[in-house]
Amino acid sequence: MRILFAEDEPDLNRIVTKKLTEAGYSVDSCLNGDDALYYLQSTDYDAAVLDIMMPGLSGIEVVRAIRAEKNTVPVLFLTARDSVRDRVYGLDVGADDYLIKPFSFEELLARIRVMIRNGGSRTGSVLEAGDLLLDTSSRRVTRAGKEIDLSAREFSLLEYMMHNPGTALTREKIEDHMWNYDYEGGTNVVDVYISHLRRKIDDGFEQKLIRTVRGVGYMLCAPEDHQKA
Repeated sequence: MRILFAEDEPDLNRIVTKKLTEAGYSVDSCLNGDDALYYLQSTDYDAAVLDIMMPGLSGIEVVRAIRAEKNTVPVLFLTARDSVRDRVYGLDVGADDYLIKPFSFEELLARIRVMIRNGGSRTGSVLEAGDLLLDTSSRRVTRAGKEIDLSAREFSLLEYMMHNPGTALTREKIEDHMWNYDYEGGTNVVDVYISHLRRKIDDGFEQKLIRTVRGVGYMLCAPEDHQKA
């Protein structure tokens, strides 16, 4: 999942960006509201975490601008303002959640997971595709009850595909959600990670869940989808 993090305090920006990356997210970060708006207008994000008081545009102004453009990316505001009036105002402007500084990083992660689930119209932490289960909270993956060990990047790729079941995802779309602007990888990086996932998810099972859509990209299918095809 790809996240934008906008916070004008350099040390906090660096620490949270590092922790989000270690948690398996692809993160673009910036230090002011003007850059945050540019990123949000240029890229499809799964969630955005915005400080309210930033140089240039404030977090409030950024959210007003993207909501006026019908951009529905889930947004969490970070702020030192803790009055009920401030929180209500931020939510009324168009934010999805509000977290007061100082905050626990574990709580931030939990709130991001909830926003992404709600943004995808999902109500629980477990995604399913037939006998394949992925728990976004515990980061545990099983198929037919067998636990599957995935790297952080493999987990993120599988999570993205399970949020889009039955949808043919182009390599470009996968790259946009999996890697940030700083990434400089090989042209076949998506194919490499799909190969890793297939080996771990599909090897040993009669029904293959990861399908190549010729000329397009890849699709995750539940076993029943194969039976209908």
